[in-house]
Amino acid sequence: MDRRRALKTTTVLLAAAPLAGCTGELKTFMSWKQAQQAVLDLLFTPKVVQDNPWNLSQVLQHLAQSIEFSMQGFPVLKGAWFRSTLGSAAFSVFNARGAMSHSLDEPIPGAPALDPSQALKTAVNRLLAAMDAFTQFNGTLRPHFAYGELTKPQYERAHLMHLANHWTQFHARTAVA
Repeated sequence: MDRRRALKTTTVLLAAAPLAGCTGELKTFMSWKQAQQAVLDLLFTPKVVQDNPWNLSQVLQHLAQSIEFSMQGFPVLKGAWFRSTLGSAAFSVFNARGAMSHSLDEPIPGAPALDPSQALKTAVNRLLAAMDAFTQFNGTLRPHFAYGELTKPQYERAHLMHLANHWTQFHARTAVA
């Protein structure tokens, strides 16, 4: 029986490995406070989003949704089997690497559409408010739509890795001559 369980675990981890493919050097946020400062800095040094149809405001809205849904509940969950096997294994791989990679232009399943005309200041404030709410949250966190049940420290790490993954597509604005 132990051999069968080991084979299943190995199969799940191997199947999850492609989900963990690195898309380049990832910025790492070592703390929640550091991530909050990076978000705030976007008001003073806005970035351009490359290789994504979303603008900077939409990416920040997406990141805020992810944090909000961890407290409120995701609109759509992958099946229980997926969350307890492939999804859980993917989070384990990302957590061990300290970095995640995912499709950077894929909305959260069932999430409201991202508003391309929303002002950057509004999107920054929403993300900072979501981060503050998460810090103060003492209720029961909801299952992640793909990773399943996560503790608060695991969710914080997932959110930090999610932010860092999206930061890889942010580039300095170039001056127009």
